[in-house]
Formats: sequence, C-alpha cells, structure tokens
Amino acid sequence: MHEKSVELLNKAVADEMSAVHQYMYFHFHCDDQGLDLLAGLFKRTAIEEMMHVEMLAERILFLKGDVEMVCALPVEKLTDVKAMLELSARLEKESALDYNRWANECAANADSATKKIFEELVQQEERHFDQYDTELEHLTSLGTSYLALQSIERSKRQAAGPGGGMPPH
Repeated sequence: MHEKSVELLNKAVADEMSAVHQYMYFHFHCDDQGLDLLAGLFKRTAIEEMMHVEMLAERILFLKGDVEMVCALPVEKLTDVKAMLELSARLEKESALDYNRWANECAANADSATKKIFEELVQQEERHFDQYDTELEHLTSLGTSYLALQSIERSKRQAAGPGGGMPPH
C-alpha cells in the first residue's frame, strides 16, 4: 500500500547510514589531531544520525516493509578540517532538500505520518548544516588559530591531570 513511502524511507536510511560512517571517520581524525570540539561535534551528529535511522526503520516496519541497511556513499577519506566541514555542510544541505521533496511525495501519496517524519528530518538536517556552516565561518575568519585554540585546550586539560587541578610541584 505504501510502497513509495517505504522506498523513500529506505533511501533516507542509506543516506543516514552513510552520514554516520562519514562523521565517525571525521570524529576519529579530529580526535587524533587534538581538535576536541570538532571531534565532539562530529560524534554527536553521528549519534543523531543513528537516531534518525532508528526512527526511519520503525516507520518502515510499521508499513510492513523491510529495512535495507546499506550506505548510499562510501566514506570520503578526508583529514583536512576545512574539507571535512565543507563536505559535511554539503551533505546536510542535500539531505534537507531530499527530505523536503520526499515529504511532498508522501503527502501526494496520502501518507501524512511519513510526511511528518521527513519534515522533522528537514529541521534537524538544517540545524546540522548550520553547525557545520558556522564552524566553516570560524575557520575562514580565524584561520588555523581557530584549530590551534582547540588543540591548546586539550593540552591544558591533560597537563591539569585527572583531577582537573594543577599537578603538585
């Protein structure tokens, strides 16, 4: 009955699974570079994308479809922070556009519940886009100093030791 909705939901699952893999890859590399704030942003976004997969899968199963656990895109092996942020912003913007179109398709097929899910996803993907776009603006305006500040914060925490205070002299 809702074959088109299941098809669109599975496309979204593939996009979200790709995002999880990409953002965790970026998380690992930012963490390795000592960029804790960006590493945390990528990790939090990956977790939110996993929650999107869960929401989509629940709807697919409700519609008596089967969840296709595939990735739409392979992980792009980027380690340059600017390239990471540019790709992330582009992916989020494209997802928001797709989900908006798919919400309209679901409405045309008399599936308002799936339409609502896609509309919620549009808002969340736009928020992710805004986060990455803001980070790109910081990097553009402050340059590598912005990244150095994140690295310095990690060094300060590590020097402070496990209790957070300064080590004894």
